[in-house]
Amino acid sequence: QVQLVESGGGLVQAGGSLRLSCVASGRTISMYRVGWFRQSPGKEREFVSYITWSGANTDYADSVKGRFLISRDNAKKNTVYLQMNSLKPEDTAVYYCATAGVSSGRYITVAEYDSWGQGTQVTVSS
Repeated sequence: QVQLVESGGGLVQAGGSLRLSCVASGRTISMYRVGWFRQSPGKEREFVSYITWSGANTDYADSVKGRFLISRDNAKKNTVYLQMNSLKPEDTAVYYCATAGVSSGRYITVAEYDSWGQGTQVTVSS
């Protein structure tokens, strides 16, 4: 089983940037698709972005497209990053990374991912 730990969250003003990291241990994630999700109080966990094992393919939720960038470093750090720019108050949430299982879907639902980190809080003030 792979263990995932997110970091990099914090408090930032609207328009600012943060870079989240998702570090894996216990097993390499170099062959896994990795996704980022977020959850605000009272709301369901929602898809933010994913990156395939090679990094060749990515996808983003419409709400973050053009502002967030997902990347990965398989060789050195077994880490996936989420660069978040032009942050808005509505981006406030706990952000989670997860490794995907096998799916015939679009890999944008919680059910398509099996190992999850504990989350990191991102708060964007207006």
